Amino acid sequence: MEQMVSVRDGEVWADDAEGAGKREGRETGGLPLVLLHPGVADSRIWDPVLPRLVERHRVIRFDVRGYGNSPAPTAKFSVVEDLVAVLDHFGLSRVALAGSSMGGAAAVNLALADPARVAALALLVPGVTGYEGLAVPGFMAEVERLAAAGDMDGLVALALRTFGAAGTDGDEEAAAHVRSAIRAWLTNHPHQVQDAPAFDRLGELDVPCVLALGEQDRPEVIRCNEEMAARIPGCRLVRLAGSDHLPTLREPEAVASLILEACEGLVN
Repeated sequence: MEQMVSVRDGEVWADDAEGAGKREGRETGGLPLVLLHPGVADSRIWDPVLPRLVERHRVIRFDVRGYGNSPAPTAKFSVVEDLVAVLDHFGLSRVALAGSSMGGAAAVNLALADPARVAALALLVPGVTGYEGLAVPGFMAEVERLAAAGDMDGLVALALRTFGAAGTDGDEEAAAHVRSAIRAWLTNHPHQVQDAPAFDRLGELDVPCVLALGEQDRPEVIRCNEEMAARIPGCRLVRLAGSDHLPTLREPEAVASLILEACEGLVN
């Protein structure tokens, strides 16, 4: 069920997909699963993996402000604060989180801020606050130059060169996702507040965790992901050979399996 959810000084679009087992009168027993999209796409990036996930879980996803169906922000906001507002709206006291890139960073931050609320983490090519060296040199300056020139095709090409190395010429699906996200890059920049540094606190996490990196991702992200997995107690590191920064597009079956693995055995 799609709906708008009130957050501080704004609203976000959310979708609550009831598990297939519950619709058929079966109790799956799985905890609700919340999906957090990356900064290079909106929540539609989860479409390739959603059918398998809803077989086992109630699945909730939302568009960060400025992305997809969510209005652009008009005030300062935090992705983690908005995530908490979404959980409260749906009455969810404990969930599993699957987060990609920006969404992975938000998942980690909530797990550190409120450990009782997060039962498991599935992190896909995640970012993390407080880690030096993830920024692409000159990337934002080039984004601003192309945006000032109104060159949307140039912006999409830049994003695909940077984040979509596993794609081929005419990678229309990835291009469509990136094109949709670019407006959020431009509208969110003055308003989005970075959450508290988390990298030096990863050792405090105490939940089942799977972290998947894309072997065709940027070297800086791969290095960050390796260091994250080494710091998170009990974390299983998985290397997706065919993935860049868009693993749900490149290897959806593997991604779905990893998310379900992270949630295995969790009950309400």
